[in-house]
Amino acid sequence: MLPGVGVFGTGQTVRSLVPLLQEEGFPVQAVWGRTQEEAECLAIELNIPFSTSQSDDVLLRQEVHLVCILTPPPHTRQIAVKALGIGKNVISEQAATLTDACMMVTAAQYYPQLMSIMNNALRFLPAFVLMKRLLVEGYCGTLQVCEARVYGGSLLSQSYGWAWEELMGGGGLHTVGSCIIDLLSYLTGKRAERVHGMLRTFVRHGATGSGIRSVTADDYACFQLLVAGGVVCNVTLNFNLPGADLHEVMLVGSSGRLVARSTELYGQRNGMKGEELLLSDSNSGAGPSVTGLKAMVTQLRLSFQAQEDRRSWARQPVAMASTFEDGLYVQTVVDAIKRSNRTGEWESVDVRTEDVDPNQNHRTALN
Repeated sequence: MLPGVGVFGTGQTVRSLVPLLQEEGFPVQAVWGRTQEEAECLAIELNIPFSTSQSDDVLLRQEVHLVCILTPPPHTRQIAVKALGIGKNVISEQAATLTDACMMVTAAQYYPQLMSIMNNALRFLPAFVLMKRLLVEGYCGTLQVCEARVYGGSLLSQSYGWAWEELMGGGGLHTVGSCIIDLLSYLTGKRAERVHGMLRTFVRHGATGSGIRSVTADDYACFQLLVAGGVVCNVTLNFNLPGADLHEVMLVGSSGRLVARSTELYGQRNGMKGEELLLSDSNSGAGPSVTGLKAMVTQLRLSFQAQEDRRSWARQPVAMASTFEDGLYVQTVVDAIKRSNRTGEWESVDVRTEDVDPNQNHRTALN
């Protein structure tokens, strides 16, 4: 039986996710927005029967068994921890701080029978699923280098909001870089041990009428990860390119390479004259995020549909999903990159679930 879904958030991801859930047969029962007007408008647009600006009104509804948290990062931890505490399965975006991520891991460990996964749909993108399988099968030989590039237009909202503020989880590193860091860990099966990074904020002021508020969130990030086993990862994120739409991940090994461009996968073994197309785009250019989201929702249906209880789920269909522990690792890497930007040095990645200084998330100085 498919569970009733409660959705937190009113952004573009919600507008993509809700129709996909409904297509797969999930009854989306309630939506939360920061204001009642926001929530009502989205509920009408997406045919959701209940809307509210009070989080408890969604969490306490008996027909809601699965909670999707797609809110601004500062709200994420509170909703996720409360949802798990009252017996709801949870799919969540990245939290705002390392302290928040630790609290989410603690809650997930306390309720291991409940679903607690991160909303990184790139893991489910068919191109990356095939890339991981071919890597394991030896297509590239011994993995040596990972390269990732994501280019696009501005991530800023028109008016002042969390996306402007580094401390609130804004910026390319947190919103997009987090997904790439997690994806590289998934593809390689290994985690970063040391990192080096540089962050910049080139657009310091928003649209006309934004007042005295200035932007502190990064719109350019370049960082390197030294992964266990000697693999080198290099990631470049640039959100100062309106009209550009580049999403590319390349794995280079001793005997070949694999390249995922948007939703397509290419490969070239040493000795071949050119690349071969290993997986074509069958989704009419929907892009990696939406295509991955669609694949993730399909796996969610498989996880829930055979269960007699709407709260029960099978682990195998969503085994590739990112866990809250993975989310903590990602947040640790993000914080280490911010430290490296301040110090100019390589920084160690030390994942801990205890003794995190709640004041460690002080503002990064961006040049």
